[in-house]
Amino acid sequence: MATPIKTHKVSHVVLNVSDVERSAKFYTEILGFQISDRNPIGMVFLRNHTDHHTLALAPGPKDATLAPKDKYLTFNHVALEVDSIQDLFTAREFLQQQGIELEFEGRRGAGCNAGIEIRDPDGYMVELTCQMDQVGWDGTSRPSDQYRQAKSLEEALANPVSR
Repeated sequence: MATPIKTHKVSHVVLNVSDVERSAKFYTEILGFQISDRNPIGMVFLRNHTDHHTLALAPGPKDATLAPKDKYLTFNHVALEVDSIQDLFTAREFLQQQGIELEFEGRRGAGCNAGIEIRDPDGYMVELTCQMDQVGWDGTSRPSDQYRQAKSLEEALANPVSR
């Protein structure tokens, strides 16, 4: 049975965090979000475009940590799109200047998008990405033998994926 539900984008993500103000500072000062609002229970609503919020931070247990991945279901990551691979180079340099360790850089596979991955103050994975494949009029995706993985931004730039 086909579903009648037709979504067209992810509207927003809400994260439970151990320190709302620390996380708000990270997402505004490091990742460039702007605060749109706050509510009476301590949530902060952040935007990176014109929607009221694309990310919200909710108070969780103070000094809590993420659940171990070997035993619990956990949040995998949130990906934030930038305009170009040059923006990823700029972001990488800025993040390194701030002492933020990269978890990954380059290109993995499905979608053929280039990216860098970091962790926020609570350990949530955040990906900055660009050049995501678009699915064509016929509804088919690129075959996996054309993914062209890269282990660095330099390698991704030197070995582009045909669009």
